[in-house]
Amino acid sequence: MLVEAGWLLNDRIDTVPYLPVPGPQYLLFPVTAVLAALHLSVMPRWRFRVHRWEVAPVAVHTQAGWLNQEWRIAPVARIQTVDTQRGPLASLFGLVSVTVTTASARGPVRIHALDQDVAEQLVEELTAQTGQTSGDAT
Repeated sequence: MLVEAGWLLNDRIDTVPYLPVPGPQYLLFPVTAVLAALHLSVMPRWRFRVHRWEVAPVAVHTQAGWLNQEWRIAPVARIQTVDTQRGPLASLFGLVSVTVTTASARGPVRIHALDQDVAEQLVEELTAQTGQTSGDAT
């Protein structure tokens, strides 16, 4: 939207004040604003409805996806590492993502945007569970 605002302002500077020529930016800017407002009103509710996670004594379950739902299950006996990530924007809001890596070809199981205290508790719980599980996690 900032690029479009700059484009709109630049066009006003370059045109003759008495003969403004409306360009595509006059249509693109309001369309983008409407789409952004729609996205901000729908996305949080939709994400809350479809994204789930659960840690059971034998497995970690996650459900994610916007249109195509993906349900992933990582057995605790197969967990190799448990990592946390926090970028600058997530730090601003106190959010952390947890990644549970297994030997699966589908890649790690990720739980995004957890509260920092919840993420720390989750990592401690998974670390304790994997430490009590016999096997080599392969």
